Amino acid sequence: MIEYITAWIVTHIPKARDERGLSQSTENALLVVGVVAVVGTLITLVTIFIKAKIDAGLK
Repeated sequence: MIEYITAWIVTHIPKARDERGLSQSTENALLVVGVVAVVGTLITLVTIFIKAKIDAGLK
């Protein structure tokens, strides 16, 4: 009897969905935004550095 009840519960009661975390597309979008921010920062820093070296050489 216990086996029958257990089998009925397992087959008739839906399992809770595990919806923790972000969706794959959201994770990818955040990763792309992070990479773009890092690359943009690096380009800005290198540009400032090169302009400073050029300006120092012209004086």
